[in-house]
Amino acid sequence: MNADSKKTTLRMIPYGIYVLTADDGKGNIAAATVNWVTQTAFAPPLVVVGVKTDSGAYQTIKAAGSFALNMLGKDQKGLAFTFFRPADVSDGKLSGQAYRKGTTGAPVLVEAPGAVECKVTTIVEQGDHHIVVGEVVDAHLSKPPTGRPDAAILEMKDLGDNVFYGG
Repeated sequence: MNADSKKTTLRMIPYGIYVLTADDGKGNIAAATVNWVTQTAFAPPLVVVGVKTDSGAYQTIKAAGSFALNMLGKDQKGLAFTFFRPADVSDGKLSGQAYRKGTTGAPVLVEAPGAVECKVTTIVEQGDHHIVVGEVVDAHLSKPPTGRPDAAILEMKDLGDNVFYGG
């Protein structure tokens, strides 16, 4: 396989940008910008997310058994870059961002236009990112979108010409 062709072709898959958060209840709170996300079922509502196995977020999600997926709006590019780094909890904020505990205990970002909270049902341990399957147990909509909901989400292409993930 041609490595450049593989890389370019896989980068043709469009991705939304989200902040994945978790709290294991033992003082470990994690947050990470993620983009390998999709809904996989209606009944029960399931989402999957690819989480890097050597990340603090992965360890915290495994320990917590739940997570929140915070949707980012088109105008929240800076927030996406904030969570490219390990999260810091200080002064009641998560990397400087206001949050509240959701029903699962996972942090829900106050500025996110929407978020879903999920209980982990399965983890597929394959590759350098494991697939976490979560059943949606709560949903939050703080800023209803104008027009199509999928058009309101921040996408990888919105982060600039030199930001890619995948391939």
